[in-house]
Amino acid sequence: MPVTEGVVEVKYKDGWAQICDVGWTAKNTRVVCGMMGFPHEKKVNKNFYRLYLERQKNHYHIHSVACMGTEVHLAACPLEFSKPNSTISCDGGMPVVVSCIPGPLFMQNTAFKKKLKTSNNVRLKGGAQPGEGRVEVLKDNEWGTVCDDRWNLQSASVVCRELGFGSAKEALTGARMGQGMGPIYMNEVKCVGQERSIWNCPFRNITSEDCKHSEDAAVRCNLPHMGLENTIRLTGGRTRYEGRVEVYGPDENGTETWGLICGETWTTKEAMVACRQLGLGYANQAVRETWYWDSSNITDMVMSGVKCTGSELALSQCQRHKAVSCQKSAAKFAAGVICSETASDLILNAPLVQQTVYIEDRPLHMLYCAAEEDCLSKSAAKANWPYGHRRLLRFSSQIENIGRADFKPKAGRHSWVWHACHGHYHSMDIFTHYDLLSSNGTKVAEGHKASFCLEDSDCQEGISKRYECANFGDQGITVGCWDLYRHDIDCQWIDISDVKPGNYILQIVINPNFEVAESDFTNNAMKCNCKYDGNRVWLHNCHNGDAFSEEAERRFEKYPGQLNNQIS
Repeated sequence: MPVTEGVVEVKYKDGWAQICDVGWTAKNTRVVCGMMGFPHEKKVNKNFYRLYLERQKNHYHIHSVACMGTEVHLAACPLEFSKPNSTISCDGGMPVVVSCIPGPLFMQNTAFKKKLKTSNNVRLKGGAQPGEGRVEVLKDNEWGTVCDDRWNLQSASVVCRELGFGSAKEALTGARMGQGMGPIYMNEVKCVGQERSIWNCPFRNITSEDCKHSEDAAVRCNLPHMGLENTIRLTGGRTRYEGRVEVYGPDENGTETWGLICGETWTTKEAMVACRQLGLGYANQAVRETWYWDSSNITDMVMSGVKCTGSELALSQCQRHKAVSCQKSAAKFAAGVICSETASDLILNAPLVQQTVYIEDRPLHMLYCAAEEDCLSKSAAKANWPYGHRRLLRFSSQIENIGRADFKPKAGRHSWVWHACHGHYHSMDIFTHYDLLSSNGTKVAEGHKASFCLEDSDCQEGISKRYECANFGDQGITVGCWDLYRHDIDCQWIDISDVKPGNYILQIVINPNFEVAESDFTNNAMKCNCKYDGNRVWLHNCHNGDAFSEEAERRFEKYPGQLNNQIS
């Protein structure tokens, strides 16, 4: 829990000094709480502190403060400093004491948490830390972004406070937290700083020529100091961004000590939490074998079985074994990370899937290659090859990198697999899952796109292609570029030969095993309502996993009308 109340001290020469509380107002307190990472302030019991402070030798550096309450820092308020040689006192007053209310993320009392509602029509996306990210707002059940014209600290602070953080540390412009998708709802936001929500601030509606997603606004908010970074460190790496993860905590005898983490269950999700706790940005890689790093000061293993959801603030908030149990307990199998200030973020172009879908009955004699690559459903093995056909649901998929770093396959080129059938190297085992689900979420058909050859098919204006598959070229997707798999390439389908007519959900998930780090995994799934009448197919409501409001998502899930297709 962070410290939420106490005497306010300001840095002065080599030490700390107090502020005289004569004439101090709640507006001043609001500014101090905001700087310390707290959205709200409350009245404080001064008598409790008076006795303690009378015994202290107080040094008053500031005599009067006149904040308006909208400032993001005390230094922005009119201040009156003590004169260097005057005998400094604070007649009739005492040092300023404030009490702040933390946001729900930094609170343990759950009853109080429920009272403190944060906004449900504003969110931050793509940041490595809580309290940072691209600003997105909800309108008509669809999330959209804010344009950065006139974006300033006052408007950014309104967003930070309504989401349960302090005032804004930075108001970022030019899509510094990655580009959003979908609509852009606001431009020239002009908050004063007192508003309860960004929706209460004056803003201009957008016309398409005003703004592009390359101008998406973002924020970094002040957060309460939790000291979580003091209980984790990296050792043995070549730079401060990498190394074996060591955590500080009790060993088996209850002694507080630094120790290693077992690498057996260590994945990108755990690495994301470690890099966040360290304050080093995103996880570039989760490392399970760390023998190649310097091992001169090795400690014992103190943690195993770590399982995180990926959103925790510290590894101590993740599940783990009560007692350390690790089959490979040598230090070379300890968990490690490589962190990075930036990460990629892949997203599928949902409207394109909807526009390009169709059904093809493809003769078996044209599918030998696809069968070899495991692109047909299991029943194909029993077919009377080469006679007959398979019914394929085909569509194009365009996967764009809207993050801030190139998306590169995890495996180095030495371990890529040559597929003679298709004449190129595959750099990832499983890059996407294509599934057809029944209304209750059961798979009725799957077409996992085993592995792609990753390349830049095309890019936004002003960005040049860097990756191509031909001639054993480098594979990846550049920021601002996309990889297009046309509907007519092999395996770009779901085999629906065994599917009965009915209403379904088509789901496509990119990077499903979190093999490669991204700044945001919530937009990796795309879903469509799918109606199949036995001859033709219709898709509608295609959208990325996090594009709709919760209410619209619930309506979407309910859609599949007639439930006469009881297949599992």
